[in-house]
Amino acid sequence: MYKLSDLKHLFVTVFLANFALNVVPPAITDITVGALCPAQDECSLAIYFSGFQQAILGLGSMMMLPLLGHLSDVYGRKALLTVPVAASIIPSVILAIGRSTNYFYAYYAVKTFTGMVSDNGIECLSIAYASANISEEKRVSAIGIVAGIGSAASLFGTMAARFLSTAHIFLVAAISSTVAAIYMRIFLKETGGRIKSDPLNQPILVDDGEECSDSGGNSSKRVTESFKKVLQLKDIFCLLKSSVTLSLATVIAFLNGLGEGGQQTPFLYFLKARLHYNKDNFAIVMLIGYSAAAIGQLFLMPRLAPIMGEEAILSLSLIAQFINMLIDSIAWAVWVPYVANLLPIIAFLTRPALQSIVSKQVGPNEQGLAQGCIAGISSFANILSPLIYTPLTDLFLSNRAPFNYPGFNLFCVGLAWLIALIPSMIIQFGLHNSRHRIRDGGCSLDA
Repeated sequence: MYKLSDLKHLFVTVFLANFALNVVPPAITDITVGALCPAQDECSLAIYFSGFQQAILGLGSMMMLPLLGHLSDVYGRKALLTVPVAASIIPSVILAIGRSTNYFYAYYAVKTFTGMVSDNGIECLSIAYASANISEEKRVSAIGIVAGIGSAASLFGTMAARFLSTAHIFLVAAISSTVAAIYMRIFLKETGGRIKSDPLNQPILVDDGEECSDSGGNSSKRVTESFKKVLQLKDIFCLLKSSVTLSLATVIAFLNGLGEGGQQTPFLYFLKARLHYNKDNFAIVMLIGYSAAAIGQLFLMPRLAPIMGEEAILSLSLIAQFINMLIDSIAWAVWVPYVANLLPIIAFLTRPALQSIVSKQVGPNEQGLAQGCIAGISSFANILSPLIYTPLTDLFLSNRAPFNYPGFNLFCVGLAWLIALIPSMIIQFGLHNSRHRIRDGGCSLDA
């Protein structure tokens, strides 16, 4: 097992890759509206265009992330982490060359394809890398630091977007992604091969040729070469059903993904149409949010987790997410979202707390698959999110709204987190977060 200091090259890779991904969003809304609806602040076509892309990205990520995680368990996390980091280079290069309508369509098509692995794949595989190489006692700190460095990178990326011209934003993003890929290939250690673990941490998926069952499985059998075969859908379901905690975590991941999806495109277009936000305003609101998130993940979570436990942190962060959206939905001035975005100091602990809970339900040889499955479930929610929130955003920002509540779509986004509070409370008060107590048994992975 590594020490936290041994993950320094992973931290650098995560920072550079996330910086490249997050320097772009403050500028992309204006570019989209400018390409589709020149000289307009409100653009229904841009809302539906972005919503469609978000749905396709969610569908692709849902299929790709469990597969990437599974392959990283078998062939090494460094080898698979190279895929999303390298894929993130191409879209930025296109808009660095030009931002006319034709270049925008080229970017849109390429981003839709590469984003399936890059947008969530970098975080998923980085968490799996840290979880597989850090002891369970220090794992929550490692996951919090990885998430916090990602938020810090988002913070610096947003700050850079505030001061860089649009042309330079995409050039800087392309350079940062390229440096991340090269740095990772040179310095990051590979973690290929199966990691020897104690009997209580043997893989859930075994190759005994038996069907998945809820009880009576022998989880201590060794996974052989058949594990390397193509991952089947039933194996994913088997893993997620292997403990009550994992099943509840799946529900929370779905609802959290539904909320996060609604917090992306619909939220930005609400701010643009209702409060006339531009690139600089978007950068400021993101800057505040990412600052609070970085502080919470880097400093609060490692200190609160030993005292409160990840379960209590998860419940608290879900409440904060709902309050954040409630305040944004009634925003009456430009500064209101700025103030509301201080809440992510707690709200952004949702995902790392959930990832830490999930990591303790599986052994070191299944971290990639487990994190990939949870990320895939969240991506599946992102497919549904635009179908729900995009029409609501368009309706309540138009003259056709049934009642005067322009931010009603954001209130509905917050409801997803409020509902997720129910399974999180069951985990907190109804279960002990130990895979050793509630594991139902092994699942078979047929040859």
